[in-house]
Amino acid sequence: MAFHISKLNQQKQRELLRDLNYLNTAEIKSFCKRHSIPYTIALETQDGGRRKTRDEDRKGVMLRRVRHFLQTGAVLKETCFPSTVVCFGVLPRKLTAADKLFYGQYDKSNPRLIAFLRALTGDAFEDGAIARILARTFWSRGHAPTLEEYAAAWLQARSEHKRPNPEWAFLADRADKRAGANWKQMRARKAKRVMELLNKITATKIPARNARRALACK
Repeated sequence: MAFHISKLNQQKQRELLRDLNYLNTAEIKSFCKRHSIPYTIALETQDGGRRKTRDEDRKGVMLRRVRHFLQTGAVLKETCFPSTVVCFGVLPRKLTAADKLFYGQYDKSNPRLIAFLRALTGDAFEDGAIARILARTFWSRGHAPTLEEYAAAWLQARSEHKRPNPEWAFLADRADKRAGANWKQMRARKAKRVMELLNKITATKIPARNARRALACK
């Protein structure tokens, strides 16, 4: 039972959960801050502690946490990459397919890394949303893939990505031929309505103890 939004009928609940996609990241983060829902990525240190980074979760991850909170009252733990997938050292001068892709070394401005990934993918690799979501998925699972493994996974992810993710609201609407000239105004109306509903939520949070999603250090 979604006790946070239980006063809405089932149709209105579905509309609210769907229309969360129209919020921008600033609007999502304002709700997260009010309810202590994390969206900043942390790193596990060698001594088992945690350290905040400057990186934030992607919009889809933020919305997953918000929906979980709305439907259960539980606050999922922050994204925390295990120390085994973190390295801030300089990349090897000569890269090989067996070298691993660590958080702290993936840098889109590094021409050697991007060129090597392009070579592994038949010059197809692009440092876009798919690439970054894929890398973070690996790291969240506690795995630093080899460059060869990552390149192969990227090719597969690209081939399976048939349409924009729902949280990419404009692109998703454009794919469905619903992004007309007044799309920005429509987004603003939907976002205002969603925020008005979210601002009414004052229920007590329940810490998540056994979240099954790979969003935290194990």
